[in-house]
Order: sequence, then structure tokens, then C-alpha cells
Amino acid sequence: SPVAEHPRLLKLKEMFNSKFGSIPKFYVRAPGRVNVIGEHIDYCGYSVLPMAIEQDVLIAVEPVKTYTLQLANTNPLYPDFSTSANNIQIDKTKALWHNYFLCGLKGIQEHFGLSNLTGMNCLVDGNIPPSSGLSSSSALVCCAGLVTLTVLGRNLSKVELAEICAKSEPYIGTEGGGMDQSISFLAEEGTARLIEFSPLRATDVKLPSGAVFVIANSCVEMNKAATSHFNIRMMECRLAAKLLAKYKNLQWDNVLRLEEVQAKLGISLEEMLLVTEDEICRCLGISLEELRTQILSPNTQGGSLGLKGGCTVSIVPADKLPGFLANVHKAYYQRSDGSLAPEKQSLFATKPGGGALVFLEA
Repeated sequence: SPVAEHPRLLKLKEMFNSKFGSIPKFYVRAPGRVNVIGEHIDYCGYSVLPMAIEQDVLIAVEPVKTYTLQLANTNPLYPDFSTSANNIQIDKTKALWHNYFLCGLKGIQEHFGLSNLTGMNCLVDGNIPPSSGLSSSSALVCCAGLVTLTVLGRNLSKVELAEICAKSEPYIGTEGGGMDQSISFLAEEGTARLIEFSPLRATDVKLPSGAVFVIANSCVEMNKAATSHFNIRMMECRLAAKLLAKYKNLQWDNVLRLEEVQAKLGISLEEMLLVTEDEICRCLGISLEELRTQILSPNTQGGSLGLKGGCTVSIVPADKLPGFLANVHKAYYQRSDGSLAPEKQSLFATKPGGGALVFLEA
């Protein structure tokens, strides 16, 4: 698409010129996402149903003849960063914004086995609320991967790009199942995507007509790279898969996902889930009351009373949208104690957006 048709690109171009004294050669965007169905099951090997949102990470890029990578951000909260393009070091102990860019760059570099990379000047702009469960960090990793691929003049399929970026994000210390990177590349405007793994593939899923998706940020931030909760959950699922495989006398050493156990047993998912509270109590030698009060955490009880942070996603009939937005704003954001900082408020309607793109400067 011509840059002149996009006001945000034109503004980024002006800011780039002001920062680096030159004009970008191209721009790359990668969207954030919400997940409609299938929470925390991608890293167990099971299908998920995400959709890209219209909010994205946008990077203006100029390849340079030096071997220096210069990163800047339109948000003053994120300081400039500069390093040698041939000596990429990612510090897992610090969840700094530029490390996510380095993950994408390093993933492409290692995929092609390159020791020397050309330098580049990059100005990053993003309108995905950070640490809100909308995959702003994965969008930056994907964007950086596509930036690096474009600078190198190489070609990869969207599936290959998604798999490379999913494998490279753990450089910053965050494990994952691949959903975020897959939808960022494989998204199609106007539709959700059923993402299946091993092999990775995506299928269009038509959403209800006349419906709008409303994203409401709880303003409780959860930075996956700065905390261990997410990685612990992944390891718990891996250990559970191994224990179950061993219990069923299967070869368990290399088992990582529950889906692998199911495949080895040759049974349906419904059969995998056939366990009752009575059976659990009998196995553990406890009463039903003890199970519910001492072992099960609140989030395993019936109903949904709250979040661990991030965003809620609501499907709202288009004709009810204004009233819904007004009610949520009044009930949640206009608190009498004023505890929610205005800049963190994030309540918006969105529709399924498209995947990652490259815009060339004419």
C-alpha cells in the first residue's frame, strides 16, 4: 500500500526523519491479538481460535552500510538502544523493550546461519496496550523478524516466519505455544482463525455478523517476561504430560505436550477428560469438601468472578455498542477513588484485523 494513503505512516516518516535525518526505505506492521476460544492450551498442543486486532506494532526502517543497529521508540518511556548487528546479546534477566526486537532479529539470523548482518535504523511505534494480554511483545518480535527478513532480501512463508518467531521469543525467557506469533502472521481481515499445530495450519472461522468485539483493559498489568507465572504454568503442563505418559506405561522421556499423550493412547479428547471428582478424591484419599476447599483454587470453581490481569473480550451486538461502552466506562473506569490512571484506560471496539505487512516507500 502507498505510504501516502496512511496518515500514521506519514507521521512516523516525519518522526524518523527528525530522529535519524533520513527517510525510511520501508515500514513493517504486525498486529496484536485476542483469543476467542482456547485459553492456555496451545502449549499443550491443542487448537486455538484467536483473531488479530486492528492495533499493531509499526516499525519504520532504513538499512545502513555500517554494522550498527539503532532502535528508537515514539514512546518516551522506552529509551533508545544501539548495538553491533553482529554481536546480538539478549539479557534474559531484564525485560527491556528492545530485547523483544532482538529476539526476532536473532531468530531470522540463526535460521539462515548468518554471521554478518547489515546495520539498520529503526523507529518503533505501537498502539497495543502493553502487558494487557493482547500480545504486544509477540507483535514486536514478529515485526522485528519481518523487518530483518526484508532487509536481507530473503523470502519465507508466513508459516515459516511464525514458527521462527515462536522459537526465538524464548531468548527473552518467555516460553509459549506459538499462538501469538501464528495469528500475527496468518490473520485475515474480517475473520477469526482456527490455529492447529503439528503441522501449523490456519482455517477461517466466520464470526457472528453484526457483532463487535470490545476490549476492556483491567489495567492490572502482567509482564510475562518479568514474572515466572506463565513459564511455571507451562512446565506444570509438561510435567503432567510426562507423568500421565509414564502412568500409562508409554515412552515418556521426550513427551512435552498432553496432545502427544492423547495421540500415543489413540483415544479421543472426550475420553481423556473422563475423570470425576469422586475418582480424584478416592485416588488422593480425601473428602470432596477437602478437595474443593484445600486443593482447588478459586479459578477452578464454577463461574467467572474476575481476571488475573489483562483484558476482557466481549462480543457485543453493533446496535448495543454505545450503551455497552458507556456502562463499562462508568462502572469500571470512573471509579470514585480515581485509582485508574487515565493513560492506562483502554476501552475500545475492534474487528478482526489482517496479519503482518510490509509497506514500501515509493
